[in-house]
Amino acid sequence: MNNKQLDPSRFAAVIFAAFALTVFISPFAAFAQEAPRITHGGFYATDRVRRGGSVQAAVALDVPQGFHVNANKPLGKYSVPTVVSVTASEGVRVSPVTYPRGSVRAFKFTDEKLAVYEGRPVMRFTLTVPANFQGTRAVVRARVKFQSCNDEVCFPPTTRDMELPIDVVGAGEPVRPTNTAFFRTL
Repeated sequence: MNNKQLDPSRFAAVIFAAFALTVFISPFAAFAQEAPRITHGGFYATDRVRRGGSVQAAVALDVPQGFHVNANKPLGKYSVPTVVSVTASEGVRVSPVTYPRGSVRAFKFTDEKLAVYEGRPVMRFTLTVPANFQGTRAVVRARVKFQSCNDEVCFPPTTRDMELPIDVVGAGEPVRPTNTAFFRTL
């Protein structure tokens, strides 16, 4: 059996180091958290669009449980809103984007209540193809900017780009509904 005594100065140094780590590092622990993996996608309400017609389109985010993104109108003075910007092929028009209503909640990191999106927020717009459109395909380019947070901290804003191509057909050709989970009755 080894009967060594603990050196008091070494013991004090260990206690001080443990205390210093707790006091100085723990406030920054929230910032060391990893941002959530938020996926995104773009969808149309029909498989094709007719010349001279319109089709509803959507951009959706999938926000993991325990996280949220700020709403388009987040209420917080310093919150970065979710914004979807869309442009289309020449001659094709896109309507302004409509955003879902955010849920108003309180969080530990601010005294302000914030409007946020959780789960799967869907932002919608309409694509209109003129009757004289010459191409066989239209492309919408969407840019989504959002800031994700959990109950304790917000992460730096993120921007994601995507392309949403859709075939353009003659005015009398059939189109079929698709992606019905993202669209109300057509």
